[in-house]
Parts: sequence; structure tokens; C-alpha cells
Amino acid sequence: MARLFVDNDKIKLYVCGKYLKKTMNRLIAVLLCIICCLSVQGQSRNKQYEAYIKKYRDLAVEEMRKYHIPASITLAQGLLESGAGQSTLARKSNNHFGIKCGSDWDGKSVRYDDDARNECFRAYKHPKQSYEDHSKFLASRSRYAFLFKLKITDYKGWAKGLKKAGYATDRRYAQRLIDIIELYDLHQYDTKKGLKWMKENPNPHQPYIANGLVYIIVRNGDTWKSISKEFDISRKKLRKYNDLYKGYVLQAGDILYLEKKNRKAAKEHAVHVLRAGESMYSISQKYGIRLKNLYKLNKMDEDDPAPEVGTILRLR
Repeated sequence: MARLFVDNDKIKLYVCGKYLKKTMNRLIAVLLCIICCLSVQGQSRNKQYEAYIKKYRDLAVEEMRKYHIPASITLAQGLLESGAGQSTLARKSNNHFGIKCGSDWDGKSVRYDDDARNECFRAYKHPKQSYEDHSKFLASRSRYAFLFKLKITDYKGWAKGLKKAGYATDRRYAQRLIDIIELYDLHQYDTKKGLKWMKENPNPHQPYIANGLVYIIVRNGDTWKSISKEFDISRKKLRKYNDLYKGYVLQAGDILYLEKKNRKAAKEHAVHVLRAGESMYSISQKYGIRLKNLYKLNKMDEDDPAPEVGTILRLR
């Protein structure tokens, strides 16, 4: 930090905790001060970055509450990967994290030259879908599993871990994320809004992915009220998402989806052979299929007798 002090015709420059006692020419001193100022300006904030943060910070915090990924990391990755929302991929396809199609993607896609020519990237209707898919992408892949054992406030550990797990090929990727987080104080979203939630939920549920959907496993002591509060989802919606009636009492081990189930199972699950102890409902929960659609796929009514063990059920 440089400070300039004027004492009659003498100018003293205070640099790095020491006064330069030697009397200097006024012009030289001013030039030195300008150089110091330019150095500081080199670290000044970008207005486009600030606008992006303001626009998407609430979404990043929402994803943090749901998936336990630091909001600072999500925002920093969004800023870096999308150029603060100005990249072609972000503007035309709402892909803010540069996620490529992969073998498990069956949604819309676009092609751009990246590490190789004409690579396939995921396309979304809205940026919110991109943020959700980014969270699911990290939560559903085993190579990122170790990151979820870190504290929600350990953004440095997350940044280094993402690079270690191969999220990006840039050797300085981790440091770039850390620099963005610290320059724009993004870690405040891991503590200011996030810490309040963490204090209210000291032992949050681990999120899991099935059929592209987020679910949790009910634990002893869980109630509709406690889960509703933790994930900020109404009890009515939770029951609807899981095809459950109003008076149902949650049991430890229940699968509970946090979003609406799909009409059919993922591509890799075409059929299921019914086993002892299974029911149409348990199968619908296992594969993330709406119960009424599971019946429809198998040309059955909900009032029909339960299928026998060994019955082959269509899942898509």
C-alpha cells in the first residue's frame, strides 16, 4: 500500500510500512504514486462480473442448500466458464459451465470447437437448468465424491479438488477460481446466507441422483416439517413429488424425491423383474418414475391386483 504525504516542498512516500525519507523530485514522486495506483487498478472489479454475480447469486445459494456445493465455487465456475454470461455457449445455449454432452445426455445439444473440433455441448432453455445440471453433474459422478466431504466453507479445497478430478485441463484452473472468489468476495455467500442455513441444519442430508433427479434417504427422526424446512420445499409438494397421501408418516430408509419424478426410467433401465418384497410404488421410487406412469407403461390400473414375483415390468 502506497501513501503520499506532502511536507512543504518535500514529498514523503510511505510504501510497505516504511517512509522513504529521501527528498524526491515532486514529479518523480507523483509518477511513482500513479504507478502504484495503476497496480491496484489491475485488480479492480469487472462490472460485467459484478452484474453476473448479482443476477445469479441467489440461484447459486439455492443450489448450495440442495446439493452442498459452495455457492462461491458455483459462481466462480459460472463466471470463468461463461465469461460472465457473455460466451457464445452461454448466450445461445444457456450453458454456463461448459458441460459437454457425454454418453448419458439425451437433451438438446449444440456443437462447438473446443479441445477438439465440433464437440457436443449440452443446451438448456434457461440458465437455471444449467445451474441445476452443473450440481447434478458433480453430485452424480464418483470422481467428485471426495469433494462432498469437505466443509461448505472450504472453497480452496473445492477449487483444487475440481482440478485434481479433471474438471478442466487448464493447469491454473484452481488458482483462477480462488482469485475470482477472493476478488469478488464470493465466499460471503458460503457464510452469510449459507452459514445461517448450516446452523439450522447441522447434519444435512446427503443428496443422491436417480434418473437425473435429486433424492434423499429419510433418517430416524425426520418429519415432513423438518425436511420441508431444510430444503425449502412445501410439505404438499414433497408429498406430490413422491406420490404420497397427506397422512403418510415418513419411515427411516424411505426414498424421498425433491423434485417431480419423470414419466419413464433412464435409458439404461428398460425393464425390471419384480422381486419378493417389492411393489409398484417401491419400483417407481427406485427408478424415479411417477407411479401413474409406471402403471400406464404396463397397461395396468392402480386397482389391479399386485403383480407376482418374476413379473417383467416395463420402465420406459
